[in-house]
Amino acid sequence: MGSLQSEAGSAGAEERRIVIIGSGPAGYTAALYAARASLQPLVIAGLEPGGQLTTTTDVENYPGYTDGVMGPEMMEDFRRQAVRFGADIRPGVVTRVDLSLRPFRLVVDDEAAVMAEALIIATGASARYLGLDNERRLLGRGVSACATCDGAFFWGEELAVVGGGDSAMEESLFLTRFASKVTVIHRRDAFRASKIMQERVFAHRKIHVLWDAVVIDVLGEDSVTGVRVRSTRNGTVRDLSVGALFVAIGHTPNTQLFKQWLTMDEQGYLVTEPRSTLTDIPGVFACGDVQDRKYRQAVTAAGTGCMAAIDAEHFLAQADAAKSAPGA
Repeated sequence: MGSLQSEAGSAGAEERRIVIIGSGPAGYTAALYAARASLQPLVIAGLEPGGQLTTTTDVENYPGYTDGVMGPEMMEDFRRQAVRFGADIRPGVVTRVDLSLRPFRLVVDDEAAVMAEALIIATGASARYLGLDNERRLLGRGVSACATCDGAFFWGEELAVVGGGDSAMEESLFLTRFASKVTVIHRRDAFRASKIMQERVFAHRKIHVLWDAVVIDVLGEDSVTGVRVRSTRNGTVRDLSVGALFVAIGHTPNTQLFKQWLTMDEQGYLVTEPRSTLTDIPGVFACGDVQDRKYRQAVTAAGTGCMAAIDAEHFLAQADAAKSAPGA
């Protein structure tokens, strides 16, 4: 492992007790708890300040918002609450890290160096999309990567799901609670999902499978009205009338920055100790979607953000006690 600290040492670097990388529900909640503990956390907001919820319209499943709330508005509420207690939230992207020694050294935007006695990683995960222009344009207006977040908005409508793994099966089955019909679109003639999940999908009367097909366009001006699909067998093209498209082709955790430093699972999610946010490097904690491959909800991300701040606070208190112990 190379050492950024050896490049220029820590001279001139800003020093912080806690630095939080990422500013979604996990990052902002960690900042709130750390700030209330008088640890004056620094939050580096990242490429997408506010996280994935800034691309979501109505959020109806977060406790406390009885009438629902717009995703960007909710994240602004999170940000303001953290700032109220003293969190320092800055724009920027952490481009390099050195976790070989404490304090850890971070480089922001390839320029400014920050030293952190404790580090909380809340960089999230990015949903994989199809890469279509209209898919991006209609994101949050009928295009979604989260059935549990958005399925209830499409009660009684015909819906489409793209994918062939367990996530696609789970999304499709969940959507049957609301949809009149769910069409699963898959580019091959067989799913890669587990057998039991396939059997549940095949047995459900509301689910129809469109094999050997790919979505080549999303239709609609202000909201999704349909999808255009092309056969992978003979190239024929046809349109399906649907009220929403759910893309379930996986998520990519934003962990590339930490690949040489921290243990990850086979999908690239950071591994933390059971019932803890501690990684395999003491003083480095992970929360939210960057270490949660299962739930991926705002409320669970916020919960682990709280855990990370408390874990970091305890770690720093123990480190302080060790320094002041006789003979230290």
